[in-house]
Amino acid sequence: MLVVDDNKVIRQLIRVNLELEGFEVVTAADGAECLDVVHQVRPDAVTLDVVMPRLDGLRTAARLRADPRTRDLPLAIVSACTQYEVDSGLDVGVDAFLAKPFEPAELVSLVRQLIERERKRGGERSRERKGNPEGGGEDPGAGEIVFGSVFGAGEAAGRAGG
Repeated sequence: MLVVDDNKVIRQLIRVNLELEGFEVVTAADGAECLDVVHQVRPDAVTLDVVMPRLDGLRTAARLRADPRTRDLPLAIVSACTQYEVDSGLDVGVDAFLAKPFEPAELVSLVRQLIERERKRGGERSRERKGNPEGGGEDPGAGEIVFGSVFGAGEAAGRAGG
């Protein structure tokens, strides 16, 4: 699991909550560092803040989607989640959204859903490659967007975090 946020306190909060649930977590302070680290650690999923120096979360997500090595990597935006962020995130292929502030249980649930869905999709892809007709069906979760606490733009703007 790779956690990307420029706020050290938020990075640590996310890391600790995921580690308590058994996830191995690596952190990065911004999108540029994420792009360096992602190929070294090969995470199961990435959480991205939107507003970060050097390279923001949405541009980082777009670059991860453009790279064949990370195209299918589950991506979650963990941010204030304004309507603009949600719309822009959907445009670049983000899989999930969780609004700050969030409940730790929501974070853990969202990450579990993303990783489980990707494992199922990976199994489907490997069966298709082997020519197994049983593996050709559409995964019922494929293409679904996972939302934690996502609020309307007006509501999100009034909340702390970002």
